[in-house]
Amino acid sequence: MLTHEKMVKKMLSNPKVNASYDSMEDEFTFLDECLKARKRANITQEQLASRMGTKAPAIARIESGGGKGKHSPTINTLRKYAEACGCKLEIKFKPEQKKSLRAESGTSG
Repeated sequence: MLTHEKMVKKMLSNPKVNASYDSMEDEFTFLDECLKARKRANITQEQLASRMGTKAPAIARIESGGGKGKHSPTINTLRKYAEACGCKLEIKFKPEQKKSLRAESGTSG
């Protein structure tokens, strides 16, 4: 029987699965940040919802959907989520790393 870690490693060895997984990195990071903030605040989804003036299913949608197109919360909702967890929402644009000049020019050295 495969452990979860071995199963994931096996699945990610498939180039198509790996590419799909990589394309969802932002969603995974978003979900991880939400869950870490709520854990640090030591509150349940129900408590978070109460602080935001909403219902627990709305929090579940945020924490499971996070921008996959099924449910993309507004910045205002994310701000409320952050504040209810005792955090401040911070949004950044990071420049993509460019290929090295050698790789771009096609030379090998």
